[in-house]
Amino acid sequence: MNESLLGQSTSEPAAQTTTAPTTEPTVTLVSQTTDNSQRPEWLPEKYKSPEDLAKAYKELESKLGNREDEYRSKIFEELQAEAFKDRPASSGEYELPEFINEEESLSSDLLKWWADHSFENGYSQDEFAKGIEIYKNSMPQGPDLNAERVKLGDSANQRIDAASMFAMKFFPEKTLPAIERLCESAEGIMALEVIMESMKDGSFATQTNTSIGSSEADLKEMMRDERYWNASKRDADFVKKVDAGFKKIYG
Repeated sequence: MNESLLGQSTSEPAAQTTTAPTTEPTVTLVSQTTDNSQRPEWLPEKYKSPEDLAKAYKELESKLGNREDEYRSKIFEELQAEAFKDRPASSGEYELPEFINEEESLSSDLLKWWADHSFENGYSQDEFAKGIEIYKNSMPQGPDLNAERVKLGDSANQRIDAASMFAMKFFPEKTLPAIERLCESAEGIMALEVIMESMKDGSFATQTNTSIGSSEADLKEMMRDERYWNASKRDADFVKKVDAGFKKIYG
């Protein structure tokens, strides 16, 4: 009895088992799968798409920008009101210091500019006046004529008038500005009075005769002086000096 697979395969065909196919229903969640795959995980539930989120962000940004501009404008208005609270209603309502002549100030471009500048920058009355005071103190100051007059005593007016008449009579016109500057002080008036006294007793004439009119050229120069040739300004003493000079030279 020999057994083999071959022999078994040929002699007895193997029985074939046939299994009937089984069918099971399958459910495909098409819409659910598609939505979950397209929606980003970071997108909040209240927004349907990233575009909706971007649109909402832009709207919020616009609102915040408007509020920032309003807030900035409000702060600026408050600061401006605080800065300008002490200035007058207009640039023409600033009050001028007492030492400024009101009529002259109307034609002063400098004062007008300072008033406009002060108003535009919100300066108060005190700040406006302080600026004028600083400008005044920076300018060269002339002598206090009232104080110099006091130094000359009770007869100050008479002494000043006498010195003025003497200067007009005995000094050439081109030298008068220098004499006026000399007489801006009490000491200058006193110096002129010394010359006046010297001429009264003749000592001044004696001293000057040795130097003035010592030559023919000097005498001719003296003759060009109005005190010699101008009848309205003729000075008898001066004419005598010229005549005496020529007499001394020519005998």
